[in-house]
Amino acid sequence: MKYSWLGPVTAIIAVSVILLLNSAYVVDQTQQVIVTEFGRPMGPVVSKPGLHFRTPFIQQAHYFDKRILQWDGDATEIPTKDKKFIWVDITARWHIVDPLKFFTTVGNEINAQSRLDDIIDGIARDFITGNNLIEIVRSSNRILDIERTEEDISADTEIEKVGRGRDAITRAIVEKTRQAVANFGIEIVDVQIKRINYVEQVRQKVFERMISERKRAAEKLRSEGQGIRADVEGQREKELKRITSEAYREARKITGSADAEATRIYAEAYGKDPEFFQFKNTLDTYRATLSKDSTLVLTTDSEYLKYLKTATKK
Repeated sequence: MKYSWLGPVTAIIAVSVILLLNSAYVVDQTQQVIVTEFGRPMGPVVSKPGLHFRTPFIQQAHYFDKRILQWDGDATEIPTKDKKFIWVDITARWHIVDPLKFFTTVGNEINAQSRLDDIIDGIARDFITGNNLIEIVRSSNRILDIERTEEDISADTEIEKVGRGRDAITRAIVEKTRQAVANFGIEIVDVQIKRINYVEQVRQKVFERMISERKRAAEKLRSEGQGIRADVEGQREKELKRITSEAYREARKITGSADAEATRIYAEAYGKDPEFFQFKNTLDTYRATLSKDSTLVLTTDSEYLKYLKTATKK
């Protein structure tokens, strides 16, 4: 009798704990929650992180991710407009922007992934089948930016031009997909063609075309490079000849000035003492023409040794 109240108190505590556990729920910073009562949404979306409460047993919390989610489709064989069969593998990123609309239309992420399978695959197939293969695999006419000659244009194998390109087609897929999923409370961040593979019948022809295009582009670049090289070398030779000609002219000018100055100096020296100047020049001539082995045959009246004769007489 002493502890007869212990049982009811324990029962009350247990019931309180159960009620507390069923009424409290925790929202993570990466989550957003919709509380429903008998399947009907009640109140606004709970997106604030922390501890929250609901009516136990009657209300239920449904969690949805705030983060960007990944969608990956299965590789599918799709024919292009020009009847080329390719394997296309597409991926997309999406996130829930309206949890209430998302909950009432698709319910959960598994159902959303399933709906995206149908929507993205269908839209991508429509765009791929509506464009030629070159539009799917290439984004620009970078190879065609190389200016081609008339011989190139008349070649048997013409480089195919890109009209829209892969980037433009991808953007169009994104826009149309966004419109299609707007009613589900979903926003498509982007859609990308992750991988394109050719079926065996197409692969070899595509590789041959790629090789042919790049060879032609390489030949064109090589030809233009050789033309630029010849032009540069021509300019270099022209400049070298100009510099050489100017240098030669300057050298002759300097030489002429030096000769004129030497002549002037000689003339001044000769004018001051002609006899001494003639004597010095004669001695220089002896030094340049006579040696110990020299033999001269001269007449007695020769002027060549006149200074020696004069010296002997003295």
